Amino acid sequence: MAPRHPDPADSEPGEATGEALAAHLRARSTEFLRALRLHRETGSGASGADGSAEAARALRRSARRVSAGLYTFRGLLDPDWADETRAELAWVSGTFGLEHACAARLDRLLLALHRLSGTTTAPPATAANTLPAPTKAPPAVPLTVGAARAAALLDRRLTLARARAHSGALEALGSARFHALADRIAVLASDVPLAPGAAGADLGPYATAAEDRLNSAVAALPLVTAGHPYNAQALADGLSPDPAPHPQDGPWHQVRLLLRLHRYAREVPCGAAAPAEDPRLRAAGHALNRHRDAAEAAVAAAQAARTARIAPATAYALGVLHADQRHEVEAARFAFQQAWQRRTVPAR
Repeated sequence: MAPRHPDPADSEPGEATGEALAAHLRARSTEFLRALRLHRETGSGASGADGSAEAARALRRSARRVSAGLYTFRGLLDPDWADETRAELAWVSGTFGLEHACAARLDRLLLALHRLSGTTTAPPATAANTLPAPTKAPPAVPLTVGAARAAALLDRRLTLARARAHSGALEALGSARFHALADRIAVLASDVPLAPGAAGADLGPYATAAEDRLNSAVAALPLVTAGHPYNAQALADGLSPDPAPHPQDGPWHQVRLLLRLHRYAREVPCGAAAPAEDPRLRAAGHALNRHRDAAEAAVAAAQAARTARIAPATAYALGVLHADQRHEVEAARFAFQQAWQRRTVPAR
């Protein structure tokens, strides 16, 4: 289905208009400023205190929602201002999310290594650990020796990456670039630069266009293949000497972003209140988050396996870990296919 292009016509009674969009952006901008104040009040210890970590998550959440509103409803705003602000919000979200991503990736890989090696102890759970219960049995070949060394190697690499990400976030927080963005968001919290005549324009066509972009991207996915469990396509796609992420994952990551934009567009108040979130959309989004996490963990395992002069047992354990995470990619694709089919096929 070809995407529909918004045609801002005169709104009908009860429809959400540009005024509702302005109120939404003001509220999300206020959340950003509140999270920024909390982040400064709680400090930023090297290991990330609970309050500071929660403030960083709140910063990312609000930044994503403001950015999504600027993208989806760009036609109702000053386009140059919207594009510049969205680029800066993407920078902030990525910079503040990298430390959390490194911690979550390390948790995921260490838990998988413990599961695959059949050990009875597991690393302590952290706030970043959101893995579901394992569904696969350990492999026939014991991995105990290699797994211990692989875990130590991954811990060194990802802890270093996390420390660098933390330093980068602190540097960004004190930069003139970040202060300029904070000033811009402070202005947005009170004055949204709507385009001339946008205050009474209907938001419906823009939200529909966001949904159409999502549906078109999903239609391009190999959902028929993904609908067959254990088809091993994701594993085969990941068996490449190229250390870069496999390009076959790209369309799935793009659908994840478009699904998030669609869900955020639904949060903009329509009439008296925003519609309730569709649990099937939430399930689809959760599956795509698992897909992203597993794909990035597989890349981290493959990169660690390319470390010079590691023992064969260590390389073997990392290879098994890579395959395990690519199977998790496949499982996430299957889960998304199931959630999406429940959304699009009426129950009989």
